[in-house]
Amino acid sequence: MESQKITSLEKRWYDDACGAALGMEFVGERWALLIMRELLLGPRRFGELRSGLPGLSANVLTQRLASLERSGIVRRHRLPSPANVQVYELTPWGRESEPVILALARWALRSPAHDPSLSFSPVSLLLSLRMLLVPERADDWRAAVGIRTDEETFEARLEQGELKVARGPMDGMEAVLSGTSSAFLPVIYGGMPLAAAERAGMLRVEGNRAVAERFVTLFALPDKVAVE
Repeated sequence: MESQKITSLEKRWYDDACGAALGMEFVGERWALLIMRELLLGPRRFGELRSGLPGLSANVLTQRLASLERSGIVRRHRLPSPANVQVYELTPWGRESEPVILALARWALRSPAHDPSLSFSPVSLLLSLRMLLVPERADDWRAAVGIRTDEETFEARLEQGELKVARGPMDGMEAVLSGTSSAFLPVIYGGMPLAAAERAGMLRVEGNRAVAERFVTLFALPDKVAVE
């Protein structure tokens, strides 16, 4: 029954048996893949999804969530008391999309058309850290860094050249970086010194400064593709 639900589609865009074509049937509508991106770090309420995706109307969000539910990618449930609110989350199969979404993002970042001045959600920031870590820079360093942005808190734990990110209370973090999502970009990807960002009021550092200073140097954007 579950398999039937996952593979049932209301309409077909492509008469093509390729898995890529079927994938586009599932996530090819505008906003669908970005909704999935916002759910990669855990369940979200309807309003939280809208907040992370400026320009997405409530009506379209409702439609896309319903479509993703029918496809078996997203499910909704109510959190127990005292929260007692409805949230949306990726199904186990939906969570398997993470490497696909990150690979697509990394590929697209090579385009000269990428505009870093556009809106950037907290989830996008944390996923970019996971995606753009340079393992050679991290080597065998272990670190636990908290990131506070737009009233959300996240944990970034580095171990054996891999960065794991998650929403969390930031317990046991060696250093904490705070600021808006966009304020992190000049420091992490633009080479702006962390101290300069502090003086400008863009970021705030708490805890072990040496850990924070090294952490922000571990990431790099991919090289731009040459456009002929």
